[in-house]
Amino acid sequence: MIGKLGGHDDTIVAIATAPGVGAIAVIRLSGAAAVSITDTLFPSKDLTAQPTHTLHFGGLHFQGRVIDEVVVSLYRAPRSYTGEEVVEISCHGSPYIQQQIVEACIASGARLAKPGEFTQRAFLNGKLDLTQAESVADLIASNTAASHQTALQQMRGGFSRELQALREQLIKFSALIELELDFSQEDVEFADRTALYALVNEALLEVEKLVTSFKVGNVIKNGVNTAIIGRPNAGKSTLLNTLLNENRAIVSDIAGTTRDTIEEVLNIGGILFRLIDTAGIRESTDTIESIGVQKSLEKMREAGIVIYLFDVAELTVDDLLAQVHAFDNEGISYLLVGNKTDVLGAEETRAKFALIPNIIFISARDHAQIGMLKDQLMHQVMGGAVNTENTIITNVRHYSALQEVLTSLRDVKGGMDAGLPGDLLALDIRRCLHYLADIAGEVTNEDRLDYIFSKFCIGK
Repeated sequence: MIGKLGGHDDTIVAIATAPGVGAIAVIRLSGAAAVSITDTLFPSKDLTAQPTHTLHFGGLHFQGRVIDEVVVSLYRAPRSYTGEEVVEISCHGSPYIQQQIVEACIASGARLAKPGEFTQRAFLNGKLDLTQAESVADLIASNTAASHQTALQQMRGGFSRELQALREQLIKFSALIELELDFSQEDVEFADRTALYALVNEALLEVEKLVTSFKVGNVIKNGVNTAIIGRPNAGKSTLLNTLLNENRAIVSDIAGTTRDTIEEVLNIGGILFRLIDTAGIRESTDTIESIGVQKSLEKMREAGIVIYLFDVAELTVDDLLAQVHAFDNEGISYLLVGNKTDVLGAEETRAKFALIPNIIFISARDHAQIGMLKDQLMHQVMGGAVNTENTIITNVRHYSALQEVLTSLRDVKGGMDAGLPGDLLALDIRRCLHYLADIAGEVTNEDRLDYIFSKFCIGK
């Protein structure tokens, strides 16, 4: 648990529900005066005498008039989200009513909450560690089953428990090694080097697994940009429409119809693929089309994965091999997708491109083999099925700190292999412990916390 860093003794208020008109809205207060401030506005009952986790119905009054009939929920400290006195006022969802209640609370002694300030107070009061607090924002922002489950698993403390177990063991060894320094003249070892070596090896495997999971976690959290690239009339817009099951892009037999990029989102197995339909890549004297081609090349280099779509009847094997060579040289992740098998025929298509492996043959117009294409997209970016019950790193801050932990553990192992003395081993272990504590927010400052929580929505 971390003590308050200062400036968190006042009572804050904010609208906790989404902006706009709705059936109900919730205004949340947190702080020592949360109950007493609400009580001045709620003459129906003495709220200060009511127990925690109770609901109270009545009129909310301010300056001699009734603002609304509301339900007041009480959460007394420390049994609340923030660990402080918390009140939630459920009112009718009119934006005018919401604003009137907030203004009444401010006039009665509260101040408007900053973004993420409720969760920040929960962290400062020891209700959540920093990894759990950050996962709250991820949970709110989750828009697929995978991102929801990953954020929920972290909010429940799965990641925190793994780190804590590792820290406790390292702290024990660190203490014993440092104790040896007090008896350096005696040439004694309190720390079992064999056990420490086994622990470091085990920790290395675990941390390497967490660091590696960030590639998957980043895809789960942010999706993956997927550029559909190819020559004019390869069927890129038709493929986009087929994947989306709607006529999103204009389809025409006239080459060069798509002049600019078109972007849409496709959910495959809980992963968001941000599909980008690009202008056909070819030499052109048309100024506007040439700009479109340049944008296509930019999107191709920025994409997490490229779908290279080609007309199986028009493209030659040599041209396709040249394109594959170009992708490989630039380190681009790609799928080769041969389109219009309905025109050339499936058997003739496979025979034509038999020398080039891993081509997915489809007919975008007839929706043939689109399921296979989706499966391959998932496999390309995820490497197979995702188990969101396992700890998956989605936060860049955690990833950076874990890389430092990994470096420190490797230094500890290398030092033991080289027979380094205990004082040098202790330095590397302390560095490892520092970064493990940093992930949980046990070594931080107020400015850094303000930055982290400023990315939350107001009211959370």
